[in-house]
Amino acid sequence: MKLTDTKVKNAKPKAKAYRLADGRGFYVLVTPGAAKLFRWKYRYYGSEKLMAFGKYPDVSLEKARKRCQDARELLADNIDPMARRKVEKQVQRQQVQHTFRHVAKQWHEHWKQGQSERHAAYVWSRLEKDILPRIGSRPVAEIESLETVNMLRAIADRGVADLSKRAYQVTSSVFRYAVIHKLAEHNPVASFKPKDVLPKTEKQNYARVDAKELPKLLHAIDAYAGEQTRLAMQLLAHTFVRTSELINAKWSEFDIEHRRWDIPPERMKMKRMHTIPLSKQALSILARLKELAGTSEYVFAGLKRNQPMSNGTILMALKRMGYQGRMTGHGFRGVASTILNEQGYESKYIEAQLAHQKRNQVEAAYNHAKYLPQRIGMMQAWSDYLDKLRQRTVSLVV
Repeated sequence: MKLTDTKVKNAKPKAKAYRLADGRGFYVLVTPGAAKLFRWKYRYYGSEKLMAFGKYPDVSLEKARKRCQDARELLADNIDPMARRKVEKQVQRQQVQHTFRHVAKQWHEHWKQGQSERHAAYVWSRLEKDILPRIGSRPVAEIESLETVNMLRAIADRGVADLSKRAYQVTSSVFRYAVIHKLAEHNPVASFKPKDVLPKTEKQNYARVDAKELPKLLHAIDAYAGEQTRLAMQLLAHTFVRTSELINAKWSEFDIEHRRWDIPPERMKMKRMHTIPLSKQALSILARLKELAGTSEYVFAGLKRNQPMSNGTILMALKRMGYQGRMTGHGFRGVASTILNEQGYESKYIEAQLAHQKRNQVEAAYNHAKYLPQRIGMMQAWSDYLDKLRQRTVSLVV
């Protein structure tokens, strides 16, 4: 007679362990300590084996019977159910132990063969900065699509859409490697494209050249005839402020002695004071602009001395240089952000320099110069980098 849940529940322990049989080798073992264990005795190629299906009441009688029936079906197909279970546990243990970081290292070792040392190092640095902090500690077999979507959006939110697309490609490559090597069953990134989850870039408003085109642009700016406009574009390149913040700049905002430019809240998009560290190159540009400005309170004085330069001056200059639809004043921000990220600067320093960080009014009163020591070094290095690009272009032209 088959067991019932009531019978198993009411079974009392005895001095010695005993069995409550259910039929066909399946039974409940009641121990002196009152444990009730589901067991199944079977034979495989002449050897007697004993398989466990859990402990009552953690596992119900019905569920234990189902597990036993599944095992019987394997045995009917000439498969040892205990050996199968062992293999499955090993696979599960392997999947848990193989985090995305672990698999990414394996993939990178395989992928970097034939790549230049510099490019291989760059790809790994992007993994460490953009991807691993989000999903690196997760078992690669358990990562879902939403986790990767959130990771890509977090990168794009820093204003570096190009890097988010590259992160998509690298992440997908790691998952493909995991699937091929039986470390994961599917590639969660394959279920969507970057355009499905990332914001569209406003190319018509914020067009910008690629990093590789920057040297030629800098040379074209240096050769521009209008001196004040040329200096405005040069200063824009060195500071990558918003165009409106540049053309409305007043001399009262500059502290030349301490090499800083404090833009007041009313002129900032986020309505908070923003500090720009001034590199040696930026100071040199400002010195020449001071000579041109004369008595005007504006750094970039317009035709009327009491008004600033026209908002469309820089855009028109870029058009005359052949960059219409390819570059805007705002584009210098995107170029700088992408290159500085690629050079390994921490995103929080870059975001602070771009005035992208969100703060409440109390924080704004104290944090307009947040990360200033780090940003001072970063901005001088950025200006030095631009000078190297200019020299490279000049040497090619000559």
